[in-house]
Amino acid sequence: MGAMTELVLVANAADSTISTFRVDTAAQPPTLERLAVSEVGEGCGTFAIDADRDLVYAAAKGDPPGIDVFALDRETGRLEHLDHTDVEGSMSYLALAHGGSLLVGASYGGGNAQVFPVGDEGHVEEPTAQVHWPNAHCVALAGDGRHLYVVSLGADVVAQYSLSPGGGLTPLVPPTAQAPDGSGPRHLVLDADEEHAYVMTEFSGEALTYARDASGDLTLSGSVPAYAQDRGLRHSELGADPVEGHLIWGADLHLARQGTYLLASERSESTLASLPVAPDGSLGEAVSIVGTVAQPRGFLVLSDDRYALVTGEQDTAVALVAVDEAGLLMEVARAETGNGANWARSVQL
Repeated sequence: MGAMTELVLVANAADSTISTFRVDTAAQPPTLERLAVSEVGEGCGTFAIDADRDLVYAAAKGDPPGIDVFALDRETGRLEHLDHTDVEGSMSYLALAHGGSLLVGASYGGGNAQVFPVGDEGHVEEPTAQVHWPNAHCVALAGDGRHLYVVSLGADVVAQYSLSPGGGLTPLVPPTAQAPDGSGPRHLVLDADEEHAYVMTEFSGEALTYARDASGDLTLSGSVPAYAQDRGLRHSELGADPVEGHLIWGADLHLARQGTYLLASERSESTLASLPVAPDGSLGEAVSIVGTVAQPRGFLVLSDDRYALVTGEQDTAVALVAVDEAGLLMEVARAETGNGANWARSVQL
């Protein structure tokens, strides 16, 4: 079990700010306190935290788009701007690799993923590698950074690469793992042993299970609905308006309770679902689906593994949701954050 007190950072894209919260899950009831709101780049919708150096890498949409680097003050929660690098396309996802010496990003609009070396004081340098995948939405790392997965919503695949410490990418054999046609794979997480990967699909609202072998290759092994099936939602597709059409709009997923439950968010009905994970890594039907903040695009499972902090694009608050031993979900606190909240990451205190 992780720390009971941690800092959670939340990106408020519509305000171009990041809120910093102190969360204490040892308190009864748990407390959720906003410490600071810091101005960041325009439309910030993703960021990565280097906890060892207290650096935050935040994507900005702008013209041109860029990546800003901030110093995090753990006492006040404030972010101090240090550096800015222009990039080719706005980033939808950022992750650090190889001890923070590399920053990897996925650009949905640009249709690519890039690897950036990180220099002294966190300066983001010119990319060493770039791969093109339509509507690239997520990057995920495994094998101590040796393997990189790029989730392509537009191509219905997860692209697979080896990532060198120098920032080079080499396709694995095979170079892709398939997702169901038209499902729109979006975000990917790995279990603690990295023997399974789970992918949330945007258009079909499924949690996909992949087996992962020693070479890093992923093989699709199952799928389970991760949305409220009794609300009349229909299958979506690229370019459709999910609000107007009342369509499935899957978003994010994370493991909780030592990997025994997979949580997933869906935006059209603003729900968070809890799916049991069997010892063999397979998923069961949802045991709990609850309403949460409006249009929950991104969320985070806290380090103690028993609580999730959920952000809502159409809400001004974040919600703290408890996950009990049976996988049942219950909101325990809310706090104001800002407009267009869509991303959360944490640092243990």
